[in-house]
Amino acid sequence: MKKCNFLQIGTVIVFTMIMSISQLAFAQGEVNVQNGPIPEGEWMVKVAGAELNEDHSGVKTWITKWYGLDGNYENNGGFGASASKDLIDEGTNSALDQIKLSTVVGLKKTRSIDIDWPGHGGKRGWTVFEIDPANPHNMQKEGGTVDNFDTYAICVIDAPKAMKSVMSPAHDDHAQIWINGEKWYNNPTWTGAAQQVDFNIEVEFKKGANVVLFRCGEGGGHAYFNLHFDDATHDAVKIYPDKANDQASFLKEIDGVLPVEPRQKLTTTWADIKQR
Repeated sequence: MKKCNFLQIGTVIVFTMIMSISQLAFAQGEVNVQNGPIPEGEWMVKVAGAELNEDHSGVKTWITKWYGLDGNYENNGGFGASASKDLIDEGTNSALDQIKLSTVVGLKKTRSIDIDWPGHGGKRGWTVFEIDPANPHNMQKEGGTVDNFDTYAICVIDAPKAMKSVMSPAHDDHAQIWINGEKWYNNPTWTGAAQQVDFNIEVEFKKGANVVLFRCGEGGGHAYFNLHFDDATHDAVKIYPDKANDQASFLKEIDGVLPVEPRQKLTTTWADIKQR
């Protein structure tokens, strides 16, 4: 009897461990997109793979604070018409574009470069805003249109080392995501619910500051964008905005995270002085 009891207890323990691991794997989501980033010639091709239709409403790590514009790009003609356009380039007369905006250099330029979209919302400034991941209309800005618009949102991931991560987006409608100047995600199909994930994408972070740019184009109906990473990533990294609530406090918050630019101008000036 004792042997039988020990065997039963051992079986229960093993079964419990297997179930716990299985539940963790399910909670993390199946990784069904790898081998990124997307080659330039395929930037507008829909992400490949079967849609997972995973309910991530129980996830506690959805990113709620973002740095972005205080108004959306309006009257976009539908997300199908606007998706291939670089609206940051359009709004800055090519002083900045959406690829550069997803880099440290481009992010720093938002200190002095604002957006102007005549006929599509007008002048826009940079700020910090907070969203509710459960709200199926969290893309809409106060006083803005409710249909046919695009939004841009930025966060900075401060990684302690170079690492791989799993990125899980939810969106309605067309989502595009860049990290450090490279495109990792393109999907013109909405995910079905504000916290439903169809693709878990393996991405790479470098040590230090990583700039994530999430763009979403909306047609009509629900308008949401949400993003979280795997639990191990959230445990390891620091995500900004953190305590910041406006442009000034965000830029101050990341001052110690972004790499310092080489002081070439000072060197040149000193060399000039010596020559004189």
